[in-house]
Amino acid sequence: MVTTATLDPDDDKRPNISAQQVKDLREKTGAPMMDCKQALTEAKGDMEQAVVILRKKGVSVAAKKATRVTSEGAVTSYIHAGGKIGVLVEVNCESDFVARTDDFKELVHDIAMHIAASDPKYVRKEDVTAADFAREKEIFLAQAVASGKPQNIAEKMVIGKMEKFYEEVCLLEQPFIKDQTMSIAQLIAAKIGKLGENISVRRFARFKVGDAGETVATTKPTEQRAE
Repeated sequence: MVTTATLDPDDDKRPNISAQQVKDLREKTGAPMMDCKQALTEAKGDMEQAVVILRKKGVSVAAKKATRVTSEGAVTSYIHAGGKIGVLVEVNCESDFVARTDDFKELVHDIAMHIAASDPKYVRKEDVTAADFAREKEIFLAQAVASGKPQNIAEKMVIGKMEKFYEEVCLLEQPFIKDQTMSIAQLIAAKIGKLGENISVRRFARFKVGDAGETVATTKPTEQRAE
């Protein structure tokens, strides 16, 4: 008896992903080769959509590792603008092995450079003080009411204003200066996905010649566990 092979109707729909496409996506994102190929396949060869898929995967991996202890890492300095601005930042990971990789060192350098350029005041949303939160919320609410908006609409507007406030003053919420399409949190998540360890920014200090004060930010302690 002759057996006739059954063709999978989806076979013709699968995109033909070239090695060059995979290579280009890897260079763009730093993600592993297999992840790049899978993302391109899922995105049907669309490079930008594949980048989005990889970022979502990185965020998912980062969320799973968020409570793991980060007791290793590095302190890096960055001097900018002819010695006019200086930054010290501590970024933590889980092992000394990862701390010594070029990928981790590049990440810490990029974060330090970003802090020098963007001047964040806090590391995370959770680190914003109650006093600063209340002050900004009161200002935004007063502005909305003064524009003639009803109280209930004004309060909804404040929510959006506060998100914008976080984006301006919180390091992890700020758009990365070298790629405005991703936040610092997404940049870190991508490295977590690639290196397989939890990574966190613990603290930073920024000094500028002529400024009366300096910015010193430290993350509030959160519960972490060893795995």
